[in-house]
Amino acid sequence: LFRSPKRAFFRLTASSDTEPVKAVLEYLAHATAIRLTPFDYIEPATGNTAPDDLSDAIENDSSSEAEPNTVAQNSPAMALDTFPAPTADPLSLPVRLSTPGRTPFDLSHWADGSGRNTFKLYSGNRSAEHIARTMLSGVRDNAKKAQTKYRGIEQLWKERHDELVAMPFDVLTPIGGSFNFDPRGAWTALDAGYSPNMQKHGVSASPVVHLLAACGLEHARPVEIGIRHVRYFVWDGMLPPMLARVALQGGITSLPVQEFHFELALSGKNKIVTFAQQESAL
Repeated sequence: LFRSPKRAFFRLTASSDTEPVKAVLEYLAHATAIRLTPFDYIEPATGNTAPDDLSDAIENDSSSEAEPNTVAQNSPAMALDTFPAPTADPLSLPVRLSTPGRTPFDLSHWADGSGRNTFKLYSGNRSAEHIARTMLSGVRDNAKKAQTKYRGIEQLWKERHDELVAMPFDVLTPIGGSFNFDPRGAWTALDAGYSPNMQKHGVSASPVVHLLAACGLEHARPVEIGIRHVRYFVWDGMLPPMLARVALQGGITSLPVQEFHFELALSGKNKIVTFAQQESAL
């Protein structure tokens, strides 16, 4: 973590001549998402999902014509010999991101059956695959088939390429349903007087933040220290990824760190990340 009077900067290094941030964004801009299932998985009956609550209604409006906001039986799936959870929830199946010629990346933290905190925040009748595809490729307008209603990383890579590479977390766009990781797109029942789902408005947030947060939770997760209260740590200097995962939870006592915490607010059945506050300088 590198600090300035106005903002914090995070530094990444990679053992390649390719600029790491640009390489990751290019990967996501061309990636597709596919469901991962157990080898003996049986598709549920059509429409066999729980009714969505009001906080998810905006997602119903933003669904593409190719998939209603239920379990997508017609979308591709790949069977796994080893599945991360004892049972397979159709709405919480792992997702594989893949780009031709590149190593695939699996997102499965919400289906983690190891006993760790899954940190699954989204709820309602949205599937993980549907959210991932929305963050990657956006959503088409049902009324205007050829037009994009909500932009994903694919569209931002084409339309705002230089800005996205320079400030990947700061390029915001209206989105529908998400993984609920970006507090700039959060809306709760406490926001009296305005309801984006009733007004059929998308809220502006970063699909890059949502996707990369999901990727990061595959390897390291912050610690819940109370009911919906979450803590994490940041530090000065460079650490290899293996140690950085430990440092995030405050597990390296000899490392000077700064402690932050945030609350997981509620929006219907959804948990949503809020802005973090610094606790102390250790």
